[in-house]
Amino acid sequence: MIRKMICGLAGTGASLFAATAAFAQDGPIKAPTVEQMAGMVNKGDTTWMLVSSALVLMMSVPALALFYGGLVRTKNMLSVLMQVFMIVSVAALVWVSWGYSMAFTSGGSFVGGFSKMFLKGVDATTYAATFSNNVYIPEYAFVIFQMTFACITPALIVGAFAERVKFSALMVFTVLWLTAIYFPMAHMVWYWAGPDFLPDAPTDAGFLWAMGALDFAGGTVVHINAGIAGLVGCIMIGKRVGFGKEATPPHSLTMTMIGASLLWVGWFGFNAGSNLEANGVTAVAFINTFVATAAAAVSWAIVEQLHHGKPSMLGAATGAVAGLVAITPASGLGAPMTSIVLGLVVSPICYIFVSTLKNKLKYDDTLDVFGVHGVGGIVGAIATGIVAAPSLGGQGVFDYTVFPAGFDADSYSIGTQVMTQIKAVVFTVLFSGIGSAILFFIVDKTIGLRPSEEAEREGLDISEHGERAYNY
Repeated sequence: MIRKMICGLAGTGASLFAATAAFAQDGPIKAPTVEQMAGMVNKGDTTWMLVSSALVLMMSVPALALFYGGLVRTKNMLSVLMQVFMIVSVAALVWVSWGYSMAFTSGGSFVGGFSKMFLKGVDATTYAATFSNNVYIPEYAFVIFQMTFACITPALIVGAFAERVKFSALMVFTVLWLTAIYFPMAHMVWYWAGPDFLPDAPTDAGFLWAMGALDFAGGTVVHINAGIAGLVGCIMIGKRVGFGKEATPPHSLTMTMIGASLLWVGWFGFNAGSNLEANGVTAVAFINTFVATAAAAVSWAIVEQLHHGKPSMLGAATGAVAGLVAITPASGLGAPMTSIVLGLVVSPICYIFVSTLKNKLKYDDTLDVFGVHGVGGIVGAIATGIVAAPSLGGQGVFDYTVFPAGFDADSYSIGTQVMTQIKAVVFTVLFSGIGSAILFFIVDKTIGLRPSEEAEREGLDISEHGERAYNY
């Protein structure tokens, strides 16, 4: 008996299949010919995936680089730009070399294999499964889209210990972290057999996917994963020189606002692109991303008005990012009105961590990676179990054991799904936290994570790169 897979209408990772892809039809399932596979590819879907990939790349460079860069001191602006720029470059090379194979091939519940190292067997005639029966996209389009996720996730981490990490050590850590943490997490959350393959491979899925955890576009894989790694990193590296004694104001909120705005635009590719097709669910993810972000920005401004008597540009931008983070796992599963509620709720929670708990616990999370991405991701991941409920206008789950796949709203239980979401969050926190701590320890004891105090006081722009962001 085929085991029922509970999942969202779509997630970010369908497993990839080339010439052996199943072709569902009347009678026995047969592998399609090349001509049949080509007929299952829609140019509109392919175009949307390539456009979405470009939008997600924009989220890293320039968006994240400018958002982070504007928040640090002038003497460290260029170093942050360089860190983000080079992480994207290194991650792209690692992804096509072995990351794609580790994340999206069969191997086990926790990590894939190495059958597609260096993109072996991938070409213009191979295809990737989507979340609809008999609908495929070119495999290269899927490789590219997922590559942008692998590029931005480690780049998010650097904000937690900005202004006090050695560039060479960060690059080594990035390669190790992608290999040991990110690729396994992507496999566990997003890899599965594909809708046309369940009759033959009902158990071919990642650990968290098989558990029934919902993550439309990366609440666990990207945001909680990076947020926890950032928290571990900022604690292990230590506080900035002069932390708590010297003023460290953002040097350009104009750049931060530009970066946040570009993040918002790029996030439509991040979330709506995660449907892997251009259809109605894509529009669901798009509008939910739009309104949840707007609600979170408004909510943060209101909280600041009540707390300080003045809403700030920094707060509005931070709130918008918190909303983007929270809606990510639920973007294609919820409804616009519940997405607004999620945006309104997440900002006050993140605000407490950023403005109060961080100071009480005295950890130096420079750009609030944990407070926004970690906490916002946790809130969003757990809330996904609520907003996905059909009784609240959510998309519910798909029953992929029937052809064609269809809604199965009657069996949805908010309590059961929320518990599954909590289990997935706890697993991600432990996996990323423990694994990241081990990697930081290894890099620190071999290369050294932190520059000298003299270099840190001079600024990483000069001490690490020999140039300045501004010549005045």
